[in-house]
Amino acid sequence: MPHDETPAPTQAPPQTQTLNRSSAGSSAARLPAPRLPGPVDAGPAPWLLRLIAVGLVLAALNLRPAITSLGALLEEVREGLHMSGSVAGLLTSVPPLCFAVFGVMAPRLARRFGAGTVVCAGMAAIAAGLAIRPYIGSTAGFLAASALALMGIAVSNILMPVIVKRWFPDRVGTMTGLYSMALALGTALAAAVTVPLTGALGGNWQSGLAVWAVLAALAVLPWIVLVRDRTPAPGQSAAVRPGRGSGAASASGAAEGSGEGSGPASGSASGSASASGAADARSSDAPALRITRSRTAWGLACFFGLQATAAYITMGWMPQIFRDAGVPAGTAGVLLAVTMAMGVPLAFVIPRVAGRLRQQGPIVVVLGLCGLIGYTGLYLAPAAGAWAWALLLGVANCAFPLALTMIGMRSRTGAGVVRLSAFAQSTGYLLSIPGPLLVGVLYQHSGGWGLPIALMAGLMIPQMVAGVLAGRDRTIEDEC
Repeated sequence: MPHDETPAPTQAPPQTQTLNRSSAGSSAARLPAPRLPGPVDAGPAPWLLRLIAVGLVLAALNLRPAITSLGALLEEVREGLHMSGSVAGLLTSVPPLCFAVFGVMAPRLARRFGAGTVVCAGMAAIAAGLAIRPYIGSTAGFLAASALALMGIAVSNILMPVIVKRWFPDRVGTMTGLYSMALALGTALAAAVTVPLTGALGGNWQSGLAVWAVLAALAVLPWIVLVRDRTPAPGQSAAVRPGRGSGAASASGAAEGSGEGSGPASGSASGSASASGAADARSSDAPALRITRSRTAWGLACFFGLQATAAYITMGWMPQIFRDAGVPAGTAGVLLAVTMAMGVPLAFVIPRVAGRLRQQGPIVVVLGLCGLIGYTGLYLAPAAGAWAWALLLGVANCAFPLALTMIGMRSRTGAGVVRLSAFAQSTGYLLSIPGPLLVGVLYQHSGGWGLPIALMAGLMIPQMVAGVLAGRDRTIEDEC
């Protein structure tokens, strides 16, 4: 029938056929190559993500007991090793010194061996250092074994945000809060139970310190599995799979940073794996960031250093302040535990709140004011208002999870997070070294706590200024 007939194609001239074939060929060349589906795009198995979360929690639990357990027994250690106040101040300055020195090595080690391998070795170093330091019998040996444990803490400190950024790009704020909460819990637990544990173990301070090596040994176990894992992170293709270990941190941003940096308003990474992969691909082609040109990076480094100064003075000296005011040793340890325990709920809440704000300056100011009030009360009535001052100083110490959150928010890519984390923490810990040592010297030469507490209160002012600068709504890529 006529309506079923199809017109015969008209034969085009040879020149037209040639042009059409050429045009079609060029159009086909411009079309993107088809992407073949594969099992890699599905991401890691749920059990692996759960294991990484368990490993993060166990690692975080071990990042402070080496310090707060010593603070609870500092008087006994000083007597046992015949330390002066200045030497004890040096001992309390060892943590930030080790964090500054060994923290610089963390990104390079992670590129070489993988972040999971480095954290596993860090947990093993913590266990070994804590097990041997009480029994060496000399101040120099005690310091050396403490440095071994603190080396493991230092590299793990740097790599925690990297691992969170790589494996949980859409839950940066939540996972940062989780391991910050675990860190605060471990800190408080060591402060609260070290003195009772020492009594239960026969009153021997060596046993009271060495028992914390057991917790560190347990933390090694999940990371052993991750050392041999080759599963790419969420959104990462097989082409950029890390060469060694789980979570291989790369300063070029190829291994970690599978999601873009935390948005200022949301506090979590963008959920688009394709967008984040493109961002990291662009960052790998871009020149390396000159992070020292960034005012935000310097502000974050100063904020991190000043909050670390306050934290290590508190962990190292607060029980002694209360004991000198007439508070029993066991109660002084519990007071330090209360201070540290304030970080358990707040370390989970503050990162989530900070992630929803475009600027984190208001949170910085609130925390700083709590510190000023706490130090003032500690100066005027250390024993009468001990519980109130412990609570207020515990709130002030939550500047640490806020600083970690801002590290994740002040860069767009995983490469930037690595560089910013290493720079801010290493520089910050260098800045914090003199604080605990100066407190020990002032305590020994003034014969009281008036001058040390005045110093601690005075440092709250520049901490607030630096935190407001670091909390502005911008990224280091905008300034480098």
